[in-house]
Amino acid sequence: MYHYQQGDETGAYTDAEADKSFAFDDQSIRKGFIRKVYLILMCQLLITFGFVCVFTFSKASQEWVQKNPALLWIALAVLIVTMICMACCESVRRKTPLNFIFLFLFTLAESFLLGMIAGQYEADEVLIAVGITAAVALGLTLFALQTKWDFTMCGGVLVACLVVFIIFGIIAIFIPGKVFALLYASLGALLFSIYLVYDTQLMLGGNHKYSISPEEYIFAALNLYLDIVNIFMYILTIIGLSRS
Repeated sequence: MYHYQQGDETGAYTDAEADKSFAFDDQSIRKGFIRKVYLILMCQLLITFGFVCVFTFSKASQEWVQKNPALLWIALAVLIVTMICMACCESVRRKTPLNFIFLFLFTLAESFLLGMIAGQYEADEVLIAVGITAAVALGLTLFALQTKWDFTMCGGVLVACLVVFIIFGIIAIFIPGKVFALLYASLGALLFSIYLVYDTQLMLGGNHKYSISPEEYIFAALNLYLDIVNIFMYILTIIGLSRS
């Protein structure tokens, strides 16, 4: 649900075709940009996995959070503020070290909330979800690297699908039932899997119609991170529901 900004092709990749003409002509710039994005992404995922492990395997941490519910609202506020700032303010995304500070705070808040969610499931369910998510992310990344299909042209379609998905989720709140919840989680995992391919190709540039400027490495890492986190949450939900 964090991708509402991506459908706007005038956002982070305004004049994308012009950006490609000077930004990605030099292979060293392109490769350096990709390395930087994946290095940041790996650090984010390590932090998140650490929080998930703590809340999954430590009952004391779960009890501590339950005794301090204010932490939930603080984390949620930090998450929303930092995400809006990075998505809407170009200076926040591009100015160092401000961009790293905002991304770090966002990652901490997201990891804390995700850890709380994971703590509600059994340890084996969480580990299975982590393994499946890793396999899906790797497979989709390899697919995005070699496929001739240009998913960067599908931004508008994906935004439309996301809006429908959000409306479907609101309706699902008022329609209880395991089957309906499984359907919603499955659609969520599918939607953000497609978003992962889309965002990967935006980062790669090259022959794709649209691309993200090399200066937007924080934005690119943020998009990929949110894709993977959402895939994990929906896969975990599917596993939890199927075993309940």
